[in-house]
Amino acid sequence: MQLAAAGQEGFKSKGSTDTDDKDPKKRPLVVIGILTRFGRKNNRDAIRKAWMGTGAALKKRENEKGIITRFVIGRSANRGDSLDQDIDSENKQTNDFFILDHHVEAPKEFPNKAKLFFAYAVDKWDAEYYAKVNDDVYVNIDSLGATLATHLDKPRVYIGCMKSGDVFSEPGHKWYEPDWWKFGDKKLYFRHASGEMYVISRALAKFISINRSILRTYAHDDVSAGSWFLGLDVKYLNEGKFCCSSWSSGAICAGV
Repeated sequence: MQLAAAGQEGFKSKGSTDTDDKDPKKRPLVVIGILTRFGRKNNRDAIRKAWMGTGAALKKRENEKGIITRFVIGRSANRGDSLDQDIDSENKQTNDFFILDHHVEAPKEFPNKAKLFFAYAVDKWDAEYYAKVNDDVYVNIDSLGATLATHLDKPRVYIGCMKSGDVFSEPGHKWYEPDWWKFGDKKLYFRHASGEMYVISRALAKFISINRSILRTYAHDDVSAGSWFLGLDVKYLNEGKFCCSSWSSGAICAGV
């Protein structure tokens, strides 16, 4: 039954003769989720002005280029308080939020927020790709679209600025990992895409959606996402254009 359900959600072999009831040509190219927090309106306004757009321009990009962009945020621990009200008020003006009603905003819950974005976004939009972006990153939309279009022939792809690094076991460290002991004696993370921005294909997003209740998270969302794909037949694309720390010719993103 689980295999049958997975098949219905898009986990079919490339040789399958089943047809999708939706025309692939009509699918959006990518859904970009900009993970934001309370008190970050200045960041959001800067992104709207710099690259995201608003109103008719935002809708035009969705219709003409198939690029959907939304700010992603959860709810306050004190449901309905001024924090929630401010977001609801802002969304009434801009209509550019994807609100995770069942997620409570908290610093330690950021990895889970990324997981829920992918799970709920693929349920809402049947796109080719899903991109997670931080709210202090500027994106070159045209470069992103051109790059993603070249990989449409890959059914399960994970794209980003791939890295690994030390696992910190000291509780007071900025990048402390409570589950440090799971990463071996050398305490090194496995290869994963940097968290500033990374992209996954539709099949991987559906995998997250189906298994959202049992996919565990670690201290950081980029490590968590990388862990979900370790045992899958996934094409890792280490794309320098996704390294947001430096803006170079043809770069897709830049951190600020």
